[in-house]
Amino acid sequence: MQFEVWAPQAERVTLQCDGVTSALERDAARPGWWSGEAEARDGTRYGFAVDDGPVRPDPRSRRQPDGPDGLSAVVDHGRYAWRAAWQGRPLPGAVLYELHVGTYTAEGTLDAAADRLGHLVELGVTHVELMPLCPFPGRHGWGYEGVSLWAVHEPYGGPEALKRFVDRAHELGLGVVLDVVHNHLGPSGNYLPVFGPYFTDTHHTPWGSAVNLDAPGSDEVRAFLLDSALAWLRDYQIDGLRLDAVHALADTRAYPFLEELSESVDALAAETGRPLFLIAESDLNDPRLITPRREHGLGLHAQWNDDFHHALHTALTGESQGYYADFARDPFAALAKTLTGGFFHDGTYSSFRDRSHGRRLDHTRLPAHRLLGYSQTHDQVGNRAQGDRLAASLSPGLLACAAALTLTSPFTPMLFMGEEWAAGTPWQFFTDHTDPDLAEAVRNGRRREFAAHGWAEEEVPDPQDPATRDRSCLDWSEPEREPHARVLAWYRRLIALRHAQADLTDPDLADLKVAYDTQARWLAFRRGDIRVAVNLGEAPAAIPLGTRPARVLAAWEPVDAPGPDGLLRLPGESCVVLEQD
Repeated sequence: MQFEVWAPQAERVTLQCDGVTSALERDAARPGWWSGEAEARDGTRYGFAVDDGPVRPDPRSRRQPDGPDGLSAVVDHGRYAWRAAWQGRPLPGAVLYELHVGTYTAEGTLDAAADRLGHLVELGVTHVELMPLCPFPGRHGWGYEGVSLWAVHEPYGGPEALKRFVDRAHELGLGVVLDVVHNHLGPSGNYLPVFGPYFTDTHHTPWGSAVNLDAPGSDEVRAFLLDSALAWLRDYQIDGLRLDAVHALADTRAYPFLEELSESVDALAAETGRPLFLIAESDLNDPRLITPRREHGLGLHAQWNDDFHHALHTALTGESQGYYADFARDPFAALAKTLTGGFFHDGTYSSFRDRSHGRRLDHTRLPAHRLLGYSQTHDQVGNRAQGDRLAASLSPGLLACAAALTLTSPFTPMLFMGEEWAAGTPWQFFTDHTDPDLAEAVRNGRRREFAAHGWAEEEVPDPQDPATRDRSCLDWSEPEREPHARVLAWYRRLIALRHAQADLTDPDLADLKVAYDTQARWLAFRRGDIRVAVNLGEAPAAIPLGTRPARVLAAWEPVDAPGPDGLLRLPGESCVVLEQD
């Protein structure tokens, strides 16, 4: 078998394969690359040593059986016999479901999660978005400190378990999206600097030196990231990738990495005949990110839209701290602006940043499905001091309103696992660092962060305490009990309506019309013949919808269609979806 590694500054590179050490030769055709032959098969352990240093894992390791610090293992992807004849499922018309493998079930494995996919089919979602799966220290963590960007965390089940999960999802008609992290690697188990200039001090990020996308040596670093992304889509038949915090990818080259990635993914889609897509997380509010390349954009297929979340969150909760401040001044106006324009900050002043932020999105050119809308995510729940969900403080009626606004919005909806039944379990920040110094630093840093916002130290869960992860696991007995069962039925009804009513997947933002009353706390909007109204106030509201005959398609509380006066009389903390003739 051929082994190869990029180590451009090395004088000598050796391969340790199955306990046998041999020297690699420079590759004359590829500067900086070393290669050699050795007997190997699926499962064979190996690693590389640079200039007689310690044996380290392969930067392109497909498997780390003993964790980030152990030897790599050969993976023969051809050994797996795929069962599903999968043709793919595109992003337009999708409903996504964000899932963390380690807490979706108490077992915390891909196989256990696969056993629960039937719930998602009944719910009506179309794609499962898995949080990061790359190896990280210990057993439990969020996954954003992963290393070995080609491998699958072994406690989750490793490469074969991911294939079984994807295969089962595809058999059930579900697409699979994977969250990948290109902007940094974990501080523990990250041996890339041993091999080459994977990072650069030319730029700095919140995690330290930036991934090298534009400094000397960056051609190979970009190829490393590109090939990793394509491997998930090709070798594991993943349908799309969510790109973490792309605003932290420092890149000054004329051909941006994200444009190169989107072009490569589109080429693979054409080659395989499957629709493949990229979803960015970005706080830049820059429409160029999701503008097609032919129109001089970067060509990503969609992005998370935090502005919609922030407007909805402030309207529901009244919170106004931090980045919520601008939205909280008039949350109903903020909601109306995001529903019709996509971004709230579109060149407007941001008090959180103390500067103007964002750029106007041309809603006549960009379809609304390129923005993801949500009321909760792993970030917006887990980065709260106690990981409290909306269900911890809101009534079922207000949760129903949040669901109605999310699932009937013009955006591609995304749910965070458990929200569909108003899960009573929190989702807290947890780690399992094996380095005691790093564990203590994370623990103390978390406490300091929230102490600055008035939280007592003992109220902030210890990330390293196994109980913190255990508290965050979903309780699968809840959907069978009230009020959870009623909320779940509501989510199912709304998703079914979204699939059945063409007006609810119309991507034209320009066609959406909104009315609201901040004092009375109601908001209503029109999408074609569909009318959606929510009353976030405690008192009943009289909402003018016009005199056209209408019928109720779904209602949280019993409600009649508007009479001759055109007024919809909507109970407090309730919502309704109607169709007008």
